[in-house]
Amino acid sequence: MKKTAIVTGATSGIGEACARRLHAAGYRVIITGRNVARLNALKEELGNDAYPLVFDVRDREIAEASVASLPADWQDIDVLVNNAGLALGLDREYEGDYRDWDTMIDTNIKGLLYMTRAVVPGMVARGKGHVVNIGSVAGDAAYANGNVYCGTKAAVKAITDGLRIDLAETPVRVTLLKPGLVETRFSEVRFHGDKERAANVYKGIAPLTGEDIADAMIYAVQAPAHVQIAEMLILATHQASGSVICRK
Repeated sequence: MKKTAIVTGATSGIGEACARRLHAAGYRVIITGRNVARLNALKEELGNDAYPLVFDVRDREIAEASVASLPADWQDIDVLVNNAGLALGLDREYEGDYRDWDTMIDTNIKGLLYMTRAVVPGMVARGKGHVVNIGSVAGDAAYANGNVYCGTKAAVKAITDGLRIDLAETPVRVTLLKPGLVETRFSEVRFHGDKERAANVYKGIAPLTGEDIADAMIYAVQAPAHVQIAEMLILATHQASGSVICRK
């Protein structure tokens, strides 16, 4: 029987690429997100080996109920990709919008925790599984005006490390992927739909793509059972850190 994966935030960018890559590798994929039309389109593309769940990871009760609602033959989840996340705003911390803070903290940290709590106990009970959390180079060191977003991704690293420690006595593996500059809808969302400002983020450099991160994900997932890829930092060639980017 095919293995089953669940990918949060599968309606665009890294999440969508991860869903496609897992499907190509022979997995059945539970795709989750808030955008019904995008989920349905991806379901149509992937066929019967995709199962859409429409919910917002920020809502713990609905997230738990959605996972619990899976048909019996979809409930044995082998891979959890905690991808749902976002950045909002690029303001000085003392001038930031508290609504943006709430959304980032509730999505990037609490949403990841809710999904981990809903899925990982089953992995432990079955004695197999792999959790892949999508962090960021921003979690290694803060950059100008990144304050709260960087803080949420630093939290993702600490939470991922803690989960790996808690699962060390089990066969369940835990991987943290830390992408650098990836050209997705990330910057458009950060700037509240300002496409021109978002495009400037990627000028003068060949950024990563969602597919690049999906390739790193599948490498970790398909490693031999005794190999745990704990952490991967993935940068564009002309990016040295979250704040050092050489533009041509």
